Amino acid sequence: MKQFWLMKSEPDAFSFDDLQAKGKQGEPWDGVRNYQARNHMQNMKKNDLVLFYHSSTKPAGVVGIAKVIKESYPDFTALEPESKYFDPKSDPENPRWFMVDIVFQKHIKRLVTLKEIKANPALSEMQLVTHSRLSINQVTEQQWDEIIKMSELS
Repeated sequence: MKQFWLMKSEPDAFSFDDLQAKGKQGEPWDGVRNYQARNHMQNMKKNDLVLFYHSSTKPAGVVGIAKVIKESYPDFTALEPESKYFDPKSDPENPRWFMVDIVFQKHIKRLVTLKEIKANPALSEMQLVTHSRLSINQVTEQQWDEIIKMSELS
């Protein structure tokens, strides 16, 4: 059964256009250092769909759709001392942090802002609204459909 997700990225660090530029090989989603977000990644399956969300920008919101192309595997950046995501407590024998690979699918017709999402009663239980600091959120199929519908409104 296909699952749906929302992944946040600051566009000045890694934008949806950056993902598009990676082409069909996609990009590893590395550097997640929150246990709940990590657990979400461990539950992601190949071909799950992702709402790509630009955070820390004005306005913040959903800009496009991506797809999971590689399921959860150990985040090697946690083991690299020169990486900004290095974790000295990480152990290659018992990994603490994981990542998935995602690939660009398409831009949505228009940005769906956080303000619009919060104002929509159908999305009041969305993790983006209830757990706003989490960088990876699970999305229900109904929430997914509502965001897509909102993106198509002029």
